[in-house]
Amino acid sequence: MGRAYQNRKVSMAKTADAKTKVYSKYGREIYVCAKSGGVDPSGNLTLRGLIDRAKKDQVPGHVIDKALDKAKGGGGEDFAPARYEGFGPGGCMVIVDCLTDNPNRTFGDVRLCFTKTKCKIGTQGTVSHMFDHAAILAFRHDDEDSVLEALLSADVDVSDIENDEGKLTVFTPQADYFKAKQALTDLLGEIDFEVDEIQFLPKGSTPIAGDDAVLFEKFLDLLNELDDVQNVYHDAAY
Repeated sequence: MGRAYQNRKVSMAKTADAKTKVYSKYGREIYVCAKSGGVDPSGNLTLRGLIDRAKKDQVPGHVIDKALDKAKGGGGEDFAPARYEGFGPGGCMVIVDCLTDNPNRTFGDVRLCFTKTKCKIGTQGTVSHMFDHAAILAFRHDDEDSVLEALLSADVDVSDIENDEGKLTVFTPQADYFKAKQALTDLLGEIDFEVDEIQFLPKGSTPIAGDDAVLFEKFLDLLNELDDVQNVYHDAAY
């Protein structure tokens, strides 16, 4: 997997209104997660992890509470996930994850970001087969062997485990996320995870430079301006 995973996910918080973007992103995710899986974090582990990440990103409590209240009410916007794939400048591969209440609008907006920067949007599956859908759990601990043993004993398919100066990063398939998290909690008790996410990790990389790198930054900025865009994953190395 490699530490480069941190450089392959583009934060949707690069503009001047970064905080508003982050709050809106988490608000939508929490609302959708709570509406589909229940508003009680103790019974909805995905929601609990999402709320923990939101707090780490300094999302105010009232934003979280508002999203949960909307989910309890059963009304509000009917957001649904949408995923778009394609090729960016220099032939790099890109996945754009969105939450939308109007798929036609969102597709048009995302497609325009591609066409404005001479990129090519594809159909579902165009590039996703070149990414691993992986869970990533990073935390402070220095005994890699005991962690690996606990995960394997819990029948977790460990793709990789890294030890970087006392910080362990565990990579597993997305399907093993809950098993891995439970196994770690059983071993170590409550853990303050520095990273607790499910991402698309590229299996390789596409080097880009010069005009392609400049165009790629413009492409990301255009996507960043769209409220519906939640995350962008890519294999560009620049």
